[in-house]
Amino acid sequence: MIEVKLHLGYSGFCLAKEHHTIKGGGNIDVKFNALWGLIQHPSKGYILFDTGYTQRFFKATKKYPNKLYANLTKVVIKESEEVKQQMKENKIECKDIKHIIISHFHADHVGGLKDFENAQIHVSKAALDQVNKLPKLLAFSKGILKELLPNNLNSRVSVIEENSLISKDSIFNNKYDLFGDGSLIIYNLTGHAAGQIGLLLETKKNKYFLVADACWNIKAILENKLPSPIVRLFFDSWKDYKKSILKIKKFHEENSSVKIVPTHCAITTDKLVSNTFFSNDL
Repeated sequence: MIEVKLHLGYSGFCLAKEHHTIKGGGNIDVKFNALWGLIQHPSKGYILFDTGYTQRFFKATKKYPNKLYANLTKVVIKESEEVKQQMKENKIECKDIKHIIISHFHADHVGGLKDFENAQIHVSKAALDQVNKLPKLLAFSKGILKELLPNNLNSRVSVIEENSLISKDSIFNNKYDLFGDGSLIIYNLTGHAAGQIGLLLETKKNKYFLVADACWNIKAILENKLPSPIVRLFFDSWKDYKKSILKIKKFHEENSSVKIVPTHCAITTDKLVSNTFFSNDL
């Protein structure tokens, strides 16, 4: 693989009950940090993987029916924590971001999309199709707030399955080489959300598999501890979710040196996140 640089950061969080996120957990609140990644590619420049929360979430959920989303998802986000502000602190401008890879369209992954007007947006066909088909008033029921999406989304989208170099994969069926240079490899991890994807990349130090919400806790992979079945009510497909978990587990068994990074697993991400870009030598 062609090596890239990787920075991981948080932009806000929401609260969830531990016993919902992992079977056997306690009746306590746990943070679901909104993880995002900044990738420095040797020829493509700066690339974002997801965009975290922004304060637009509060405006988007001020009225019903979207307010139901806010009532179920207690979000905390300061302006200083938004991706664009963290970039500013690190001398990177929004216009410098030319590509954004969106794992799926839930609010904690697309909250900052509107800040990056020059970026091409890479998404799966299934994720884009769902966004386009869902009526605005019902989108919240699938975790999507259309108010967070750019009005010109479709003119800026590059569908991963249509514009990547596709090859067969023994575990995931297909893999998608985003730029055709072996630097960013995308896998389908559907289940939690329609068309959710994960990203495999390599830095000078490690290989990382950013699996988004394909699992919420690394124990789902290492100890077979899935979330409580009650959360299936909020998933696109519980059946596909469990299939994706098994695929990641098999991947891990065959590639134990690759670091699996679930978006909301603090025991994994806390030691990888930094406020200063590219400072902790990922």
